[in-house]
Amino acid sequence: MEIIALGGGGFSMDENLALDRYILDQSRSSTPRVCFLPQASGEPAAYVVRFMAAMAELGATPTHLSLFRPPTADLASYLEEMDVIYVGGGNTRSMLALWREWQLDGILRDVAGHGTVLAGLSAGAVCWFSQMVTDSVPGKLSVPDGLAYLEGSACPHYDSEPRRRPTFLKWVANGRIGAGYGIGDNAALHFVDGILHQAVGTTDNAVAVRVTEKDGEAVEEPLGVRVLDKHPRRFR
Repeated sequence: MEIIALGGGGFSMDENLALDRYILDQSRSSTPRVCFLPQASGEPAAYVVRFMAAMAELGATPTHLSLFRPPTADLASYLEEMDVIYVGGGNTRSMLALWREWQLDGILRDVAGHGTVLAGLSAGAVCWFSQMVTDSVPGKLSVPDGLAYLEGSACPHYDSEPRRRPTFLKWVANGRIGAGYGIGDNAALHFVDGILHQAVGTTDNAVAVRVTEKDGEAVEEPLGVRVLDKHPRRFR
């Protein structure tokens, strides 16, 4: 099972498509079939269009799955045809509730077990972990349970949203959330069979850290981030 978790960035936040290129390259297909799941943001048409354009520019064959207008009753067979499933950002809590109603929580695990790469940014990154830091409830951060495809916890936008890092550190220190990863914008963590394979990013200052608890304090261990070659957008 391969999972690539972006703290932020990618096609929806950056004109550099290097992280998206990296995701597609893991599929080992020259023209990967990639499906976008935009439920966390309510499936807005503009978001889907931006995804489709970026993936087409990268040589993929893109599509998207709507759960308000599903293309078929057999979602498992539909998703089994994909080389990559890419999950967008937004409200993690609402996304997971919708997925569970449609049984995607089990379907996605099954397709990943058969070789489909799972990827996503922000909500689409932290959903794979056992726990996560999310702002799904307006005005506060919370710690809902994730899908637990990956052990531990995760916090996105680690370097760009002021409340994220100190809250995550406090909660790891006091045991409210388990040890895990802080993932900054322009950075991604690539897991293979539950083990961190590498951290990649698009800038020299891309942030990715492992956070653990020791003697009641949170300890940050910076992860070596491999900077990817730039892949600027040609069409906008």
